[in-house]
Amino acid sequence: MRDVPDVIRNAAGERLDFTYHPGAEPGGPVVVIGHGVTGHKDRPFLIALAEGLAAAGVAALRLSFSGNAGSEGRFVDATISKEVADLGAVVDALDGRVVGYAGHSMGGAVGVLRASRDVRIRALVSLAAMVHTRAFVTRTFGDLAPGDLMLGKPGCVLSQRYLDDLRAIDSVVPHADEVNVPWLFVHGTGDTLVPFGDTQDAYARARAPKELVVLEGADHWFQPGQTDRMVDAVVRFCNAHLVRDSGRAR
Repeated sequence: MRDVPDVIRNAAGERLDFTYHPGAEPGGPVVVIGHGVTGHKDRPFLIALAEGLAAAGVAALRLSFSGNAGSEGRFVDATISKEVADLGAVVDALDGRVVGYAGHSMGGAVGVLRASRDVRIRALVSLAAMVHTRAFVTRTFGDLAPGDLMLGKPGCVLSQRYLDDLRAIDSVVPHADEVNVPWLFVHGTGDTLVPFGDTQDAYARARAPKELVVLEGADHWFQPGQTDRMVDAVVRFCNAHLVRDSGRAR
């Protein structure tokens, strides 16, 4: 029996590209890792996180959301709401395993919305997470029009659908107190893309067991030289919660 399926598809039938890092025990706890806007599963700090978890015995699954990198679908259809559904499809495919989720940037907003309503996610990690989605759109893309490139990246075209979705969500802070599982926040004080204040606002609203790790001077991608600290914090947290939950489930 395989530890994970060969193919995972979302509700639209689109194949989701993922890389799986086995843990110490087949069928044991697994952390799904989601990326941010214009990102993908192969960002170096996400690879480092997955490798760190696997080395500690916790399986990891790096995911590219639909329309991004090697996943099927169109980038112009990629929104937070669609990615929340993509994450649900991945949890479906993991078929009863103890699952945690670690989301970076926009993937962090995805995690809050999914975990607030899906009891199958047993631990949540927010990495430099986007919280105030409308403010992010205004701040980052306010000077662009649909059809322009996002962050200057080839193929990453700003769509009206993306703008409408983030504006409609407005902020995930109202959902923070609906998350009922252990929650780790990691953010750098030098982040100029998603301000540290986003994490402070979500952390203040959260009612679940929570922990905040502040990386002094780190940017949105945990540089300079802070990736190891981020990885260590997430590995420690997941070992304390997911591995314990897995043992309890047995």
